[in-house]
Amino acid sequence: MSKLGDLGARLHRGEVGYDFIGNRKIWYGLSILITITAIVALAVRGLNMGIEFQGGAVFTTPKSEVSVSQAQEYAEEASGHDAIVQQLGNGSLRIQVGGLDTAQSDQVRAELAKDMNVPEDKIAAELVGPSWGEQIANKAWTGLGVFMILVVIYLAIAFEWRMAVAALIALIHDLTITVGIYSLVGFEVTVGTVIGLLTILGYSLYDTVVVFDSLKEQTKDITKQTRFTYSELANRSINGTLVRSINTTVVALLPVAGLLFIGGGVLGAGMLNDISLSLFVGLAAGAYSSIFIATPLVADLKERDPAIKALKKRVLAKRASAAAKGEPLDAEDEPAAEAAVVGPRVGRHGAQEHRG
Repeated sequence: MSKLGDLGARLHRGEVGYDFIGNRKIWYGLSILITITAIVALAVRGLNMGIEFQGGAVFTTPKSEVSVSQAQEYAEEASGHDAIVQQLGNGSLRIQVGGLDTAQSDQVRAELAKDMNVPEDKIAAELVGPSWGEQIANKAWTGLGVFMILVVIYLAIAFEWRMAVAALIALIHDLTITVGIYSLVGFEVTVGTVIGLLTILGYSLYDTVVVFDSLKEQTKDITKQTRFTYSELANRSINGTLVRSINTTVVALLPVAGLLFIGGGVLGAGMLNDISLSLFVGLAAGAYSSIFIATPLVADLKERDPAIKALKKRVLAKRASAAAKGEPLDAEDEPAAEAAVVGPRVGRHGAQEHRG
């Protein structure tokens, strides 16, 4: 068995692990900081909306000796507006200029042909109206709303309402971080970005449901035992599915990274590059939230339940009684938090034991 496979098996058995639930305040604080940064960036800088949303013209020039920076300078001088220039894989240039109507588009096209020393009929011009982008945005918001509602209903039925609430918060967390990064870095928001944002919701939800399914199985009839608290079993669920979550995320990120860094560099920017960029950022945020946000939130909500509170008191009382009498707990009664150790540890009677 590979080292990663062996680690996964030991995590699943609870032999090693990390106390995600016990350190949840650290992750909450980090997420709140990132979220506040994203909101401030959106408020101050806003989003760099693509031409599909603000309207304007897109010019595609043939291959020439003109550099990207020169083409940008020519386009801004000819139009009086900011221009975005991208080099395509075949050496041609894609020039986007917002706020142009048909007459202005024809004038800019003629000026570009003159400055770049290429025939005017070789420059393809496409005029985009802002109403089309508005329709796309409205449909995206509608799709997002329907998706969120269906997710909450499904999780509330398949699991419970606390898991539905935690999953919803995790999804909003992922979207906020992704949009915030777009604002901070200045990535252009296109139709491809919207498609990517809607796609990452499914990936994020998948990782979360995997952990929830394990948690549901481990906490079945939880009040009939006095070995573990709910939070300890939640921690075991995260550790038991940790390697699987990492593997699925890495497998998903690798082809997306190939499209983004290799495909974008070779083929140039375009719709595929826009989709892969939002997917890459969103997948990473989704993997983080499913482990560090969703399940700890469920544990926090569940620990407010009177039955779970009473269970925790019984478990802690049993351990305190055993400690007062000097009686060791059975191996199966050890709290899950004690499994969060890798390497040598000190045993109950002071002798050094070895794990890992």
